[in-house]
Amino acid sequence: MLKIKDLYVNYKNLSILRGVSMEINEGEIVSLIGSNGAGKTTLVKALSKLVEIKSGEIEFKGENIT
Repeated sequence: MLKIKDLYVNYKNLSILRGVSMEINEGEIVSLIGSNGAGKTTLVKALSKLVEIKSGEIEFKGENIT
């Protein structure tokens, strides 16, 4: 249902997400955990198109939404 492949996101010259990949199937419940500054919010913003994606792919229900 949701596939993230090799996602990279930068803020200015600072690399925040490097090579993030995951697959979430329909019906699954997923939680993002990590310390402050680990990139949890940046990942959600990338999925919502609130930040620019440097490279990688996001697919939702088989459609590329990158």
